[in-house]
Amino acid sequence: MKYLVGVVRIFVGILFIISGFIKLNDPVGFSFKLEEYFSQGVLDLPFLTPFALAISILVVIAEVMVGVMLILGYKRKITIWTLIAMIVFFTFLTFYSAYFNKVTDCGCFGDAIKLTPWESFTKDVVLLVLILIIYVGRKFITPLVNSKVLMTVLAVSFFACIGYVYYVLNHLPVIDFRPYEIGKNIEEGMSTPEDAPKAIFEYKWKFNVNGNEEIHVTTGDYPTVNGDFVDVQTEEIQAGYEPPVHDFTIEQEGEDFAASLLQEPKLVMVIAYDLRKSNLEEFKNIKLVADKAIKAGYKVIGMSASGPDQTNVLIKEYNLNFDFYFTDETTLKTIVRSNPGVLVLEKGTIKQKVHYNDIEDLIFN
Repeated sequence: MKYLVGVVRIFVGILFIISGFIKLNDPVGFSFKLEEYFSQGVLDLPFLTPFALAISILVVIAEVMVGVMLILGYKRKITIWTLIAMIVFFTFLTFYSAYFNKVTDCGCFGDAIKLTPWESFTKDVVLLVLILIIYVGRKFITPLVNSKVLMTVLAVSFFACIGYVYYVLNHLPVIDFRPYEIGKNIEEGMSTPEDAPKAIFEYKWKFNVNGNEEIHVTTGDYPTVNGDFVDVQTEEIQAGYEPPVHDFTIEQEGEDFAASLLQEPKLVMVIAYDLRKSNLEEFKNIKLVADKAIKAGYKVIGMSASGPDQTNVLIKEYNLNFDFYFTDETTLKTIVRSNPGVLVLEKGTIKQKVHYNDIEDLIFN
């Protein structure tokens, strides 16, 4: 039991640290996931939505620190009960997501590892069992180092988390796991390989045969039945390939200009997913950067999910020399974790991407 608890303790601790660090790298992305959970129709807790970012930061720092504390053997009673509370909460969320199909990705490992709702729930059940093993054998958990070294490691870990989250909030995630990272081509990300797996559907055909109801199941073909067709039910039993970039459009007055704009040799995208939540003062600097880019031969466009009423006011107030296009809000949130943020593209390939705090770093050749 002693060796089992020792191995499980290290494994669970490392897993919590990795999971926490991935979300710590992108706390804004995790806050978007929490907003999904808080929304009406899911947990129906909209009053928590304004605090989603603060909650996400607290949760991920706690996740990392609990993992460190478990490995070090610090305050085992507090550590183990915190682990139990966290895993019970996460297991409830993933079960709720899977059973009711409310949130299709729990965000457990951010954008680094995508898990289906049932995969997330299974992972949490396994973790719950492992943590219960730790609880049963808690007497075998002892500090790995002396108290002075232990407190030093904890302090360094805590302040490293604070410093790291402060940096990524004021700049961009250090590691970009999304399909819009620098160097990726958006158009290629939307394509589907010829050998990509296709979706498989199951069809349940209902017929009336001599007054009796019969069900015939196929994977697509219409069955040959001597009877009257009544109804058919369709169910996807195997998902097909989904391109990493989807729901990407650049619309204006109902027309999608994505294909042509992604062929521009010099393109600057100013992205503000929701102008009501944007740091509007930064558009003073964006105005200067946009003018500089235009002078260097770049085409500059704005992209937002906000309507023309808001974008037109913004253009007029800051004398912006470019037009805004409509793009889905979720897509814009995925492209850049900054509101506003700026991208520089060359024929659809992302060459530069910056937070509004770093727009002076942009280079226009």
